[in-house]
Amino acid sequence: MTVQFTIDGLEVKAKEGEHLLDVARRHGIDIPSLCHHEAVEPIGACRVCLVEVRSGQKTTITTSCNFLVEDGIEVHTDTAEVRKHRAMNLELLLARAPKSDVVRKLASASGVTRTRFEPLAYEPLPNCILCELCVRTCDMLGHHALTTVGRGDKKRIGLPFNKPSDNCVGCASCLSVCPTQCISVKDTPTQRAIWGQKHDFILCKVCGAPVITKKHRDFAISEKGLPEDYYDTCEKCKQSAASKRFASVVW
Repeated sequence: MTVQFTIDGLEVKAKEGEHLLDVARRHGIDIPSLCHHEAVEPIGACRVCLVEVRSGQKTTITTSCNFLVEDGIEVHTDTAEVRKHRAMNLELLLARAPKSDVVRKLASASGVTRTRFEPLAYEPLPNCILCELCVRTCDMLGHHALTTVGRGDKKRIGLPFNKPSDNCVGCASCLSVCPTQCISVKDTPTQRAIWGQKHDFILCKVCGAPVITKKHRDFAISEKGLPEDYYDTCEKCKQSAASKRFASVVW
């Protein structure tokens, strides 16, 4: 079923069940966000993507990432109330992640250059904003190697039972989705260190470059039914070989 509504006066159409932030971005309307990724279910953690939704006589300030679109609503992305609440949330995030370039940039765009709040006294993962993108992505990929630990001002991202997880394959997908890049990953030509573990790389048999960790290779082959030698060669060398084969056919 198709629903029709407006965003900042623009008439838009969407499928019933879609989230407002996705629809807005599809129509070229920018709504800032830190905790959103199209691959995982939204949870409205960072509260930066606030918008004003008017439905009949009711007006609501809500996060757009997890708001399901409705027929006939009016969405406003830049009202005085939206700016006020967004600025407050960014001020709180700035206290939590003062050295994060992305947080500072978003805060500055909202007129927030400093925070009135004290920095965290307990900070096991500096600049983490508790968006849980790393946890949600790890779960979505089937690894379940990360979790949230503690409550209140002691809440943090960590490992189940505070021990290196056997489920971690060293894929570093957690870092790839982290908005503040606060997760430590250290690579050498042969190993990756992440979450208290070291993972050996599979090296390309052609150029010797790291391709994937051995544990990630084994997981991917087991889950996807790929041939055993699928990760013996890096993508660059695969493309080079394919280009050479194509050229030999053409000539």
